[in-house]
Amino acid sequence: MSEYKENSIKLIGAVGLGTGVMISAGIFALLGQVAELSGKWFPLIFVLGGIATGFSAYSYQKLSQAYPSAGGIGMYLVKEYGKGTVAAFASLLMAFSMVINQSLVARTFGTYTLQLFDADTGSYWVQILGVSLLLFAFLVNISGNAFIQSFTSIVSLLKIIGLLIFAGAGLVLVNFSFQLPESSSQTPEVTGISFVAAIALTILSFKGFTTITNQGEEIERPKKNIARAITLSIIISLVVYLLIAWAVSTNLSLAEIINQKDYALAAAAEPALGSLGVWFTVIIAIIATISGIIASVFAVSRMLAMLTNMSLIPHSHFGMPGSIQKHTLVYTVVIAMVLTVLFDLSRIASMGAILYLVMDILIHWGLFYKLKDEVNSHRVIVGGAILIDSIVLIAFVIYKFQTDLLIVGVSLLVLVATYLMEKFFLKHKREQGELNHSHH
Repeated sequence: MSEYKENSIKLIGAVGLGTGVMISAGIFALLGQVAELSGKWFPLIFVLGGIATGFSAYSYQKLSQAYPSAGGIGMYLVKEYGKGTVAAFASLLMAFSMVINQSLVARTFGTYTLQLFDADTGSYWVQILGVSLLLFAFLVNISGNAFIQSFTSIVSLLKIIGLLIFAGAGLVLVNFSFQLPESSSQTPEVTGISFVAAIALTILSFKGFTTITNQGEEIERPKKNIARAITLSIIISLVVYLLIAWAVSTNLSLAEIINQKDYALAAAAEPALGSLGVWFTVIIAIIATISGIIASVFAVSRMLAMLTNMSLIPHSHFGMPGSIQKHTLVYTVVIAMVLTVLFDLSRIASMGAILYLVMDILIHWGLFYKLKDEVNSHRVIVGGAILIDSIVLIAFVIYKFQTDLLIVGVSLLVLVATYLMEKFFLKHKREQGELNHSHH
């Protein structure tokens, strides 16, 4: 485990990693999708998503104080459920939802970049650009930890400043008037189910805070700083999201936001700031997606390496040289590339939301029930997190069942296949008496 360097990440670096992953595809790709589900109330849905994330973050903060280890979520799940199928299954769901997020970011990068050339976003260029970005993220990640930390911190700051300039300029031009966007006969009807389902997508745009737990003991004074970094990342992201949603909703009608949902920010920049504004927004989107994907690839490969070292997931190095983390880096990027090519933005986001919420509920249940005597926590808050996640997940699945049955089927297939694969793999390991990782 020599790749882990204790105290190598400062508080600001951890916040940089957290916001780096959060404010990437989240706002650029999901804003239009959230508007489609929640109608004119979409700016306020981010507040509800922030509150739901606050309940959720409480469990991660408590677990990080009790077990500040690199590998974060994988380790928490093992503490909760033991070294068995449930822990391995939920850990893989977290890893998959992060890989799905990478393909979301990659496609967003392609979609926004094409706005500079007035190219058709339905063309193959979206996939080509997305795959190129993933390749770039892979090369950066091979270059090491110190570079990633300084790169993501600087870029996160640039991105947040850029987004605040975009929001500020958009709001100054309408004299900071707050009005909900106009809905019309062309906009989809909003139901109670679709409104609650929209919260699932905003939770997805906040879930980057979990990457902070994966850094564990690499963060200075982890018992204090992990919780601080999570809180700061969520607050910074919520403020940025709210200002952007406000700016977009005052510059575009609801029908326009939904119609141009894959690049709503670039579309909103045009009436407010002209073509220069579009260029500015697209450049920020490019910076945001690049930093988001680098931080995310780093976190996932780290997590998969830890699970491999704990003998919880199958591993084959396919003749590749180097450490396990280098191998898991390759797998991460290859899976993300396949998803980028196969699925569109809303399907990728839907699948990510479903897998993440299932994993999140398992984390809370483990703290609520399994660790109730080991870890001090307010059961009402943890119980509240389980309830909120469950309501949002059920509403989201019902909504998608009505509108896009394929993605519900694919998500269910991934859940069942992952669980069964882990069950057989761990049964085989136990029968062979192998508890530690054997590098085959």
